[in-house]
Amino acid sequence: MDKLAEYLQIPFVQHALIAGVLIALCSSLLGVTLVLKRFSFIGDGLSHVAFGIMAIAAVLRLSNDMLLVMPLTILCAVLLLRTGQNTKIKGDAAIAMISVGALAFGYLLMNIFSTSGNLSGDVCSTLFGSTSILTISKKEVLVCIILSIVVVVSFILFYNKIFAVTFDEGFARASGVKAGLYNLIIAVITAVIIVLAMNLVGSLLISALIIFPALSAMRLFKSFKSVTICSAVLSLICALVGILISILTGTPVGSTIVATDAAGFLICWIVGEGLGAKK
Repeated sequence: MDKLAEYLQIPFVQHALIAGVLIALCSSLLGVTLVLKRFSFIGDGLSHVAFGIMAIAAVLRLSNDMLLVMPLTILCAVLLLRTGQNTKIKGDAAIAMISVGALAFGYLLMNIFSTSGNLSGDVCSTLFGSTSILTISKKEVLVCIILSIVVVVSFILFYNKIFAVTFDEGFARASGVKAGLYNLIIAVITAVIIVLAMNLVGSLLISALIIFPALSAMRLFKSFKSVTICSAVLSLICALVGILISILTGTPVGSTIVATDAAGFLICWIVGEGLGAKK
């Protein structure tokens, strides 16, 4: 505990905890919606797209790649949504096509135009988030706080509409809800979360951050509101525990958080089975 208290006094640890908790909270909010809409792998798709865009930003030697990564990832989220509604290219096929292409293109660019002497380390850090969250600056934490507030406020304001579109999009349209608009809002918010989460768990592990808390909460609760709240709480706890374990043991941050989420799911599954047996 003394060692932990000592670490908590260090600014970069404080920055990592603040950013990590906020990113985990945002990821969990839309996780339930994406799982229920069977669109869970949009996290994978957009994270691979963001990886490709980050490679382009590195080639262009942009000092702030967020200015390029964020808008282009949002654009790709909108394109994925539109393409997924195309009868010729289904949603899962569109995600697979764009994500694999962007990942391969990004890695190719990083190899051809490498400006670093440690290409493998840079790629590993981007894909698995091994050190980036521990080197996050005060300015980046501020951006993370602002974007997290926007995501949470947007989710609260459009909660009823998101609920309607999630469970029965056809009925929502018949009731006068602009389902296309709210699907677009979901896609944009998801893209913002993906870009934020790349600093925490890397581009290959983002889906776990979105899916695990939602699936864990579904083991315990049945209503949409209860599952969403439980998912947010579980995500916050797992992120906090994962970061602290990583700092104390020296393990990769992203992988440790995902492992903690997986352990949380196992516990919730056992508890859910026990509650079901009692009934």
